[in-house]
Amino acid sequence: MKINTNKTYNIQEIKQKLEHYCVYQERCFKEIDEKLNTFFLIPAVKEEILIHLIENNYVNEERFVCSFARGKHNYKNWGRNKIKSELKFRNISSRLIEIALKEIDNENYLEKFHSLSEKHWETINEKKGPKKNKKFVDYFLRRGFETDLIYEKLNFLNK
Repeated sequence: MKINTNKTYNIQEIKQKLEHYCVYQERCFKEIDEKLNTFFLIPAVKEEILIHLIENNYVNEERFVCSFARGKHNYKNWGRNKIKSELKFRNISSRLIEIALKEIDNENYLEKFHSLSEKHWETINEKKGPKKNKKFVDYFLRRGFETDLIYEKLNFLNK
């Protein structure tokens, strides 16, 4: 026999839960909307809670995109293309995406790409040739780096 563990919450408890949810990590509106949907609320109450979170600065999309871009580049080694596509997936406006991409210092970006590419080139267990080149290119395309940057580095490494 399965026991129903669905608990009901009042609006104040839901606000508190979402405040903690937002304080723990920066969130975008899409993530908050998904969290709100787990409580099965009517639209008016969802809107009231969202307004509360915005007014009290628990949610700020610009802060979210800047934090997201820095974190994904610095810790996950993502390129600009992957960061941009992930932000689009989260329904972020193109204006905010441009702001996010400006958070990544170009010099740091290129330095990180070059060090990653040289390390990865050494780890590919193939002889120089088309197979090794394909593995190299595919890896950095999945990471979201720009194709011109990848092929420029590939030409340099193949010398």
